[in-house]
Amino acid sequence: MDFEGFFKTELEHLKDNGNYRVFADLERHRGDFPKATRYDASGQISEVTVWCSNDYLGMGQHPDTLNAMKEALDRCGAGAGGTRNISGTNHYHVLLENELAELHGKQAALLLTSGYVANWAALSTLASKIPGCEVFSDTDNHASMIEGIRHSKVPKHLWKHNDVEDLDRKLSDADPSVPKLVAFESVYSMDGDICPLDEILDVCEKHNAMSYLDEVHAVGLYGPRGGGISEQEGLADRVTVIQGTLGKAFGVMGGYVAASENLVDFVRSFASGFIFSTALPPALAAGATASIKHLKSSDMERMRQRRNVRLLREKLDAIGLPHMDNDSHIVPVMVGDAKKCKFISDLLLENYGVYVQPINYPTVPKGTERLRITPSPMHTDADLDHLVNALSELWSQCALSRAVA
Repeated sequence: MDFEGFFKTELEHLKDNGNYRVFADLERHRGDFPKATRYDASGQISEVTVWCSNDYLGMGQHPDTLNAMKEALDRCGAGAGGTRNISGTNHYHVLLENELAELHGKQAALLLTSGYVANWAALSTLASKIPGCEVFSDTDNHASMIEGIRHSKVPKHLWKHNDVEDLDRKLSDADPSVPKLVAFESVYSMDGDICPLDEILDVCEKHNAMSYLDEVHAVGLYGPRGGGISEQEGLADRVTVIQGTLGKAFGVMGGYVAASENLVDFVRSFASGFIFSTALPPALAAGATASIKHLKSSDMERMRQRRNVRLLREKLDAIGLPHMDNDSHIVPVMVGDAKKCKFISDLLLENYGVYVQPINYPTVPKGTERLRITPSPMHTDADLDHLVNALSELWSQCALSRAVA
């Protein structure tokens, strides 16, 4: 087989369909988020404003985060030195796990190297190790959840996205004696919709099913202390497992699960994705702990972000640009064509100094291509006006439809 020819052909198909991913080469400015320096393929340098960062609150630039990381780096050095089991458990890891457990009102938490790994390791371990377990997964769950469930090789049942009645039917059809695990997210990253958590938990409890809640796009952002949708709704105590990330609103890197002491210890003891991975550097753990502590007591970042999200939606409505309605911080501006979506993204970057990554298939279904915009507390009113004016000009240039006022 001509392997190189195969690779090249498949990549050409992606490019022809507008689905080829191009990385923006950026250098973030400390203390000046969301500004960044962009390096293009020809070596040219330009200044851009980032509108699609998952550092939702700019905590990756916060002095508390940076000072904690510098102190830990000076005290402990660069790496952890091994897996958690073999010399790699640093005191900063322990402090962070205690902080995460307290944030979610759980007995314990376990730190992993990313949100993806946390989902993959925890779901695959729980589902495969609980005898006879069957998993009930929301159809819109993240790839990391899907991979974890797939790796477990247990029976999987898909229930319609956020459809509590369909979940109830699926659980009712199952053998009552079978252990059940229901996996779902609080805030879904591409549409920005929020799950009906209370109703889902009612159904889980009705059928004696474990609940596994991915709060990756909610921790830090919702609830009086940033504990996510489960804290905002006062329901964290009813959730069996809360999974989250340190790489989005907390601004650093890593993933975790929080649950009962026995469940966390079970995952710690059996999950290969945890056991055989080098631990996160102590400086990352220290920075995440400082970020979590800050957001537990400060609501300013959340309030400013919500104000900017509201203003962006109002400005988009005023010029008739279609955006998906939701109650979260994610603003999907709907293009509906892969090539035009990438074209708009490219021109925003080249001509307007605005960076918004195009979101195309397979991340979203064909025909729903979009620009996923995430306003931060640090975007100014001038930034908002510049973004909206640029989008309006490009919308006309691409002859895309507008909503009728």
